[in-house]
Amino acid sequence: MKGKRRAHSDKFKAKIAIEALKGIKTLSELAAEHKIHPNQISTWKRQLQMNAEQLFSSGKASKSKTEDELTAPLYEEIGRLKMDIKWLEKKL
Repeated sequence: MKGKRRAHSDKFKAKIAIEALKGIKTLSELAAEHKIHPNQISTWKRQLQMNAEQLFSSGKASKSKTEDELTAPLYEEIGRLKMDIKWLEKKL
């Protein structure tokens, strides 16, 4: 039976991926030093390369997205309340 899987923190993953990007040590050396499989290090390195542009984005796109996500349920509730008012007016 195998042992429990290790959960690595985001900070640790970033540190290892940055070391791999620098290229000072090979993936095999990093893997032996940190007791991680080389494929895992290359996966973290690839994720860092693909998502690095999001680190430097101004945040305007994500802010407008959250505004839309916040306002949509409110508009739905307003619509439901208006329908309730109309129904109550008909009943009286």
